[in-house]
Amino acid sequence: MVATLQRILASSVLVIAAVLLPYSAASAQELTVWTMGGDQPGWVKWLEAVAANYEKANPGSKVKITYYDKTALFTTLRTALRAGQGPDVLYTEPDQTDMATAGFLKPLETVAPWDKIQPWAKDAWSSGGHAWAIPYSYYTNEIMYNKKLMKELGVTIPPNGQLTQAQFLDLVKKAKAAGMEPIVIGAGDRPFTGAYLTSELLLRKLGVADYTKLLNGTLSWADPRVMQVLNYVKQLVDAGALPKTFATMSLTDSYQYFFKQKGLMFPQGTWYTQRAFAAPDRGGQPADFEVGVMTFPKMDGGACDNCRHLALSGGYAIAADTKKANESAGFLKAMATPEMGALWTSLNHSPSGALYDASKVTSPYAGYFVELERVRANSVSFIGIPNQHLSGGCRDAYVQVINKGFPAGLISVDDTVKEMNRACFKG
Repeated sequence: MVATLQRILASSVLVIAAVLLPYSAASAQELTVWTMGGDQPGWVKWLEAVAANYEKANPGSKVKITYYDKTALFTTLRTALRAGQGPDVLYTEPDQTDMATAGFLKPLETVAPWDKIQPWAKDAWSSGGHAWAIPYSYYTNEIMYNKKLMKELGVTIPPNGQLTQAQFLDLVKKAKAAGMEPIVIGAGDRPFTGAYLTSELLLRKLGVADYTKLLNGTLSWADPRVMQVLNYVKQLVDAGALPKTFATMSLTDSYQYFFKQKGLMFPQGTWYTQRAFAAPDRGGQPADFEVGVMTFPKMDGGACDNCRHLALSGGYAIAADTKKANESAGFLKAMATPEMGALWTSLNHSPSGALYDASKVTSPYAGYFVELERVRANSVSFIGIPNQHLSGGCRDAYVQVINKGFPAGLISVDDTVKEMNRACFKG
């Protein structure tokens, strides 16, 4: 009886071992990634390609990607990371600074392949002396324009995409006289779209250092250079640059207005493409629509003609308590290659956070990305849009005055200065 029991126990141990050993071996080789993007086919295909490249370079390895809705992802991550049960690699965003502060992320300054990533990315995603993630994409604010209508006006946009202050105002007047809508944009449901004209011109006029002072409240809105920009924007508004429905038009409606209502120019973040390059029956631009890219005008006496706001989209980080730090770093390296950069851009119609050759983008819209890179060549970046730098009453004033009231022609230059100084200036 004892011998029989021993044989049964020994057999059971062998069965359990036979089940557990393959699982343990697989787990030891499995890299876990938690992310959003599962509802976006291009994003999924890109991550699958990154995973395939990683697995090919690491025989026997396996990448397990779990997709979440964005809100659910961040909720689940915080709970899991606190319990030490999070993934190895995770999706995060620049404003999720609490993740790094809480010690949930691994510093990447000596780990990530920064020589393969956009040169501004490391500083842009650094805080507390450490870099925390690498971006999969980013955007700048540019002006999209209807090439057919621009040709009708007889205006040729220079290769660098930039007109002078006088030329831009003249273009607005020509478009208005021709029955076109010079600048199509709506601020009815967004706190930043109406501020494009003012903020981009202020950045070019002041340069990064003084523009930073303006946003942090140490430079007055009554500064003569700021007043010059505001007066110029007022000229544009008075010339009929913006739609009469500007203050109530939604972002979605402004796209359709641009495509179908003789809209000449459309200031927008370069995430424009993610909506515009969708199929026409899903809100994308018509098949015969020819979109060009220009940038905001060169300001008279401006400190930085080629300055532009640049903002990070999301990115990928490594969990601080991962047991697979080297493998996780290898996954980030597989992500940040020129091949994967071009593939991201091809599949998702947005510029990659990895350095890539725009001529390698395979897409019906490949020409757009070549044009975009030409317009942005040698640019000087101000990281983050104004709303990300402002808070409290100052942010509220910016949204109500600079984003809506002032460009809508509802408030004068002098009153704009008074309101912004009252809310923001600390001098």
